[in-house]
Amino acid sequence: MDSNINQVMKICVFQGTFNPIHNAHLRAAKYIFDKLKPDKFLFIPACIPPHKDYDSKMTIHRLEMVKLALSEYPEFEPSDIEYRRSGKSYTYNTIIELYKMFPKLEKVYFLIGTDAFRKIETWYNTEELKKLVKFIVFIREEKFNPSELNYLKDKGYDFEIQKLPFKDISSTKIRELLKNRKGNVKSDIPEKVMEYIEKNGLYNS
Repeated sequence: MDSNINQVMKICVFQGTFNPIHNAHLRAAKYIFDKLKPDKFLFIPACIPPHKDYDSKMTIHRLEMVKLALSEYPEFEPSDIEYRRSGKSYTYNTIIELYKMFPKLEKVYFLIGTDAFRKIETWYNTEELKKLVKFIVFIREEKFNPSELNYLKDKGYDFEIQKLPFKDISSTKIRELLKNRKGNVKSDIPEKVMEYIEKNGLYNS
């Protein structure tokens, strides 16, 4: 984060547990990058995810896998902003911190899947968060009707739904396949990430 802080900036944020990061994450990010052409595109792994059970032993591995996955994509930048802050990784706190770091920052564009966006009203300080970001929503369900989310617009959430077709890849499914040694997940995970998983014996139990 070494850009001139006086520059008016457009930033995209992709926050998640990334356990592990996979090709559907990268596919969505590339699609949005090409469309919005932001000055910065940050992948932000959640150090202590507030909405999910997490394995503390995996915390540093998740960050390292994001770094490896992005090493071949200079347009994307891994961020440890939530690893440098104590406590749960609330999105609101992260966004506030970004605005402090970049005073001339335009509204943040925040990538989120439809599955997570449906729960947005349960997020910490959601009434303030919705004033700070524009949600870029990509489809994470096989059968999705955009009108199902209209009620969130009525409640003041600024968002647009992307037309990128759904692709059935999920971190949960990948972890299960790796644990049970069933199926081939190599086509769903960046090569360097797969090598890291095998080298460190991750998701074996």
